[in-house]
Amino acid sequence: MPVLVMKFGGTSVANLDRIKRAAKRVGVEVAKGYDVIVIVSAMSGKTNELVGWVDETSPLYDAREYDAIVSSGENVTAGLMALTLQEMDVPARSWQGWQVPVKTTSAHSAARIEEIPTDNLMAKFGEGMKVAVVAGFQGVSPEGRITTLGRGGSDTTAVAFAAAFEAERCDIYTDVDGVYTTDPRITDKARKLDKIAFEEMLELASLGAKVLQTRSVELAMRYKVKLRVLSSFEEQSDTAGTLVCAEEEIMESNVVSGIAYSRDEAKMTLVSVADRPGIAAAIFGPLSDAGVNVDMIIQNIAEDGRTDMTFSCPTDQVKRAEKAMEDAKAAGEINYHDLIADTNVAKISAVGIGMRSQSGVAAKMFKTLSDEGINIKVIATSEIKISVLVDRKYMELAVQALHDAFELEKAA
Repeated sequence: MPVLVMKFGGTSVANLDRIKRAAKRVGVEVAKGYDVIVIVSAMSGKTNELVGWVDETSPLYDAREYDAIVSSGENVTAGLMALTLQEMDVPARSWQGWQVPVKTTSAHSAARIEEIPTDNLMAKFGEGMKVAVVAGFQGVSPEGRITTLGRGGSDTTAVAFAAAFEAERCDIYTDVDGVYTTDPRITDKARKLDKIAFEEMLELASLGAKVLQTRSVELAMRYKVKLRVLSSFEEQSDTAGTLVCAEEEIMESNVVSGIAYSRDEAKMTLVSVADRPGIAAAIFGPLSDAGVNVDMIIQNIAEDGRTDMTFSCPTDQVKRAEKAMEDAKAAGEINYHDLIADTNVAKISAVGIGMRSQSGVAAKMFKTLSDEGINIKVIATSEIKISVLVDRKYMELAVQALHDAFELEKAA
């Protein structure tokens, strides 16, 4: 039988009524002849509750016990989903990560999937099981301990199962009905995309779009797993949602597919750094070691052997970055006059595979922002992306103006 993977996020299984609704969707696919692997998240809010209990009990917690506790939410959902399907006369069984087994690294709370053997589940499908309900977000380490994959890890679980079982498709059910050209809460002109390329989705996910977890898109692109993002609260059809697929499966697309934004960005500038070979490594090595996620980087032209180095990072990593630079200066690894942090900026990005073959995108983006009186602080580009830092107070205006300028409300 062909295999289909269906993943239900926390809002889709938030209570028993929603679990029943999700189970009915699974039943429809079973009736079409699929063997279905259902990946479930914890019920909405449950993981946060469990994390809160851990923090309250042990602020400096043992990561192995943390994983044992926070993974339990998915176990509850998996069991309830299997029971619900059984009540519908659909042969179903729940599976925890260690039972499959989902083999991972030993990096607790941030484990990576290394292998998913298919033997156990395929044997049960051969015996008549139609649905395997698997607890997402969790696996088992080489030492036999429960591990978790980090926030959003159930998306990664779903894509990994689709790759391992060569599934026809991986459907991600969430509280939105697809991928939009931008956040509909910022502009009502935002349009749902029928299809989007893996690379575009990867950029949008990494730039702030919360629809899919970045690691899941990376995995889907590597193994060419067709992903479909759908709402669990709307009527479904075979063309519902947004299909995330290979670029060659998209006949025509706009030059720009979407405008992404990230509100919580900071711009940090090292003033008057000694300009010498290896200075970049001396700066960004300690930042990396401190776990600072550096994004955009600009180095000014050197004068009198000194230069300014500017980079961006999330606002919640500013203190960490400041300490890393102060420690490096104290150790004599770098020398600078001042470190200036601007925590009132936002990152706006235009993304589209059409940029590869069409010029003028950057010029249009910069002129649009200029016409709105929005000053650009930092620019970074890649083959299919242009990102800028602007004052945070202009974030929504910038998104709306760029969405209009590139006419994203119109289909290609």
